[in-house]
Amino acid sequence: MSPSSIGIPALISLTFVCCLGVEVVSAGDVKPRSYTLEEVLKIALEHNPSIAGAQAGIEQSEGRKQAANAFLNPIFNGSAGRGAIRDPSTGVSITEHTFSVEQPLEWLGKRSARRRAAEAGLQGAHAAVEETRLDVSAEVKVAFYSMLLAQRHTDLAKDNLGMVEKLIEIVKIRVASGDATRFEVMKTEVEGMKVRQDLARARSTINTARAELDALTAGVLGTDFVVEGEFLAFEEPPSLQLIIGRAWDQHPTIRRLTRQVEQAGYQVVQEQETRIPNVTIAGTYHREAGDEAITAGLSVPVPLWYRQQGEIASAHGTKRRAEADLIRARSSLAKAVTQQMQEVRMAKDQITLFEEGFLKQAQRTVDIARATFQQGHAGLLDLLDAQRVYRLTVYDYAQARFELATALVRLERSAGGTL
Repeated sequence: MSPSSIGIPALISLTFVCCLGVEVVSAGDVKPRSYTLEEVLKIALEHNPSIAGAQAGIEQSEGRKQAANAFLNPIFNGSAGRGAIRDPSTGVSITEHTFSVEQPLEWLGKRSARRRAAEAGLQGAHAAVEETRLDVSAEVKVAFYSMLLAQRHTDLAKDNLGMVEKLIEIVKIRVASGDATRFEVMKTEVEGMKVRQDLARARSTINTARAELDALTAGVLGTDFVVEGEFLAFEEPPSLQLIIGRAWDQHPTIRRLTRQVEQAGYQVVQEQETRIPNVTIAGTYHREAGDEAITAGLSVPVPLWYRQQGEIASAHGTKRRAEADLIRARSSLAKAVTQQMQEVRMAKDQITLFEEGFLKQAQRTVDIARATFQQGHAGLLDLLDAQRVYRLTVYDYAQARFELATALVRLERSAGGTL
């Protein structure tokens, strides 16, 4: 085919697309980028802002640890001025000066408690990052499966539309030959309108799911992509008590809250140790007209009227609240694991019903209806009803697989990781 037969504008567009390295499917169509679940998870864990925020918490905790390990700074004082002996006058006139240095010494018990509290806070920040990664992974998986379900519905709607359009042509031929009435054409065209509406809704659902998945990757995926893969399959999980025990031992939420309890305990110790005041040692060199002295001193605040009662009570309250949060989190995880285990088993039973009965029955019914319609022994309405039932059955089967996959994702989230 010559360039003149293609047309200059089309040739320029084709050259531009090829130069960009984009795969061309047909004239005017560009194949969108396809992502697997593993690829989307990797992108999300690298770019999701929630993870970046959690990692910033580690930097804050590292700063607090560094501050907790620091020593108290010394204090330097100095003064100078002209001075002379006046009574009795000797004519002596010199520059008088005084230098002093003070070094506060922190009580070792308070310093040790502060350092341990900061270390517990840092470990809790690391657990918070793992918790955030677990949450983001679960959200990405659910959004991925939602888009995969929408794509399956769209493909099925396209297939149904193709079958209905073929059926419309068959009915028109039968009308032309006098074997059918015009009313049957109208019924098939109405069915075609319904299928087109289903297709439009499925495409709208894809756009919504695509936007949600793109948001979880901070816009890296873009607005024109598809996903490929399969729904998470069912494998017999461990026993319920084993999953609950694992969640209590290893779940990032439990580890984060445990570190908060530990940190609050050290803060109680720190406030109790603060009742013993810091000691300040000092040294001074003083020289004036007719006198020179080197002195040393010790400064000890006496907690006579107030002994940190308010701070100690507040720290105890913080610790009790952290302990209550930990107990509540354990109970919530046990409840969630129990409920989601039941949801997984119910979804699995539903899929078994489809695979062993409903799908086969619906397929058999539509095959019989199609054969009898072609032979003239069944009406068009029977065929349309059989196709509609089959389409809804396949829709429901895909929905059941989606519900099983999302139930497994939620169970993994509550268990603290893959089963």
